[in-house]
Amino acid sequence: MALQIGDAAPDFETRDQNGNPVRLSDYRGKKVVLYFYPKDDTPGCTAEACNLRDNYNYLLKAGYEVLGVSVDDEKSHQKFIKKHNLPFALLADTDQKLVTAYDVWHEKSMYGRKFMGIVRTTFVIDENGILSDIITKVDNENHTEQILK
Repeated sequence: MALQIGDAAPDFETRDQNGNPVRLSDYRGKKVVLYFYPKDDTPGCTAEACNLRDNYNYLLKAGYEVLGVSVDDEKSHQKFIKKHNLPFALLADTDQKLVTAYDVWHEKSMYGRKFMGIVRTTFVIDENGILSDIITKVDNENHTEQILK
């Protein structure tokens, strides 16, 4: 069943772009923007990441930590961060445990070809680990506005 606002955010343990372990429980007491995106360095994903980068100080002032998630590996994340000067961690969900737990791994279709992939979604998690917002219609170029609304 799909996650709903008011549900407890599924806890997880995975690795960031440097191979360091990251657990959602490490962020208890802080608000977290957990955004799932399809692929490093593609046009839509770059626009979304750069919007969050350009407005990162507003998100920090509002008390948010930002974590991006895709199924790309650490090396891909490192290149994406370096190329676009991203100030937040990207989580490598290469085993698809996170995308499955958050129910964002679905069959997609492009040019008549079907494949499994991430449905772009952002989960806003409060200080107690509860989902306070779920953004499914992400506006890549104005995403920070959607989060701070």
